[in-house]
Amino acid sequence: MAAARRAAASWFRLAVRHRSSQSQVPQHGLVAKTSLSSPPWPEVKLPDPLEEAKYHAEVVQKVNEMIATGQYGRLFAVVHFASKQWKVTSEDLIMMDNVLEAECGDRIRMEKVLLVGADDFTLIGRPLLGKDLVRVEATVIEKTESWPKINMRFWKRHNYQRKKIIRNPQAVLRINTIDIFPSLS
Repeated sequence: MAAARRAAASWFRLAVRHRSSQSQVPQHGLVAKTSLSSPPWPEVKLPDPLEEAKYHAEVVQKVNEMIATGQYGRLFAVVHFASKQWKVTSEDLIMMDNVLEAECGDRIRMEKVLLVGADDFTLIGRPLLGKDLVRVEATVIEKTESWPKINMRFWKRHNYQRKKIIRNPQAVLRINTIDIFPSLS
């Protein structure tokens, strides 16, 4: 009797296990929401291209009006000069460790302007702003050499000493003006 009860119980367990292991067929078009069914970030809705073009035209018109009337305040610019990028405003001094072909007192124009901005707007070049849009002028103030740097090599107990004094050329520039012209399109 006990053996028959055990056999019936095991048969019942197998039937329940087989039934629960069968997957339920989901309805067509419904997918269970899991971490893999949708990305973890919220969906971004892109703006309408017509509204975006209208907004862009308004912004360009406002910036052109500000530039034409001169109501932008103090300008700043990021220029690429002597293999470095410099953030400058008018009357700034730049000391660069480089040989400059210009003589003292010469005015030079920095043509690689990456960015120009004011309090209310910033114009970013891709990669440069046009020469007809921005003009940054500077004056060479001083051409000199750096402080002497001593490069000493020494091997103990070998009577080996080498001393090298390094002086690099330097130039000091003063940014005279940053001019911007209303020709945005």
